Amino acid sequence: MTRAPRINALPAPHRERLLAMSTDVSFETGHRLFDEHLPADRFWVIRTGAVNLDARVPGSTRPAVIEMLGHGELVGLSWMFPPYEWELGAEALSLVRAHEFDAAAVRGLCEAEPAFGYALTQWVGQVLSHRLQATRVRLLDMYAPHGSGVL
Repeated sequence: MTRAPRINALPAPHRERLLAMSTDVSFETGHRLFDEHLPADRFWVIRTGAVNLDARVPGSTRPAVIEMLGHGELVGLSWMFPPYEWELGAEALSLVRAHEFDAAAVRGLCEAEPAFGYALTQWVGQVLSHRLQATRVRLLDMYAPHGSGVL
């Protein structure tokens, strides 16, 4: 499967505008960035390290890993869409250094500057499309009978 569009998919002026709103943060291996159904009030773009996106599976003690994210990738999509609650969870797979963004501030800029909002929405939409496909493939890997021809 191809990788989701990275931050450099944003046109340079909009990427620079977004990055100007960020704070540099780091997370130790094993740190939970967020869990399902909690408020989605921030998001990240990975500078170094890796983050696993995961989903709780009934009857399992550990969440199922949906996708591993790395350099330049967006961590978190639920901040952009009401009700602003995480649909998945995320955990640092290694030491992570990232740009962190205040979701409300970025949504405010999207409203104030329509060209920026359009470019950001296009990027997030492309990432969302990729994540839905990755989730579908992972769930089929977990639950479809082998040899069923289901892909």
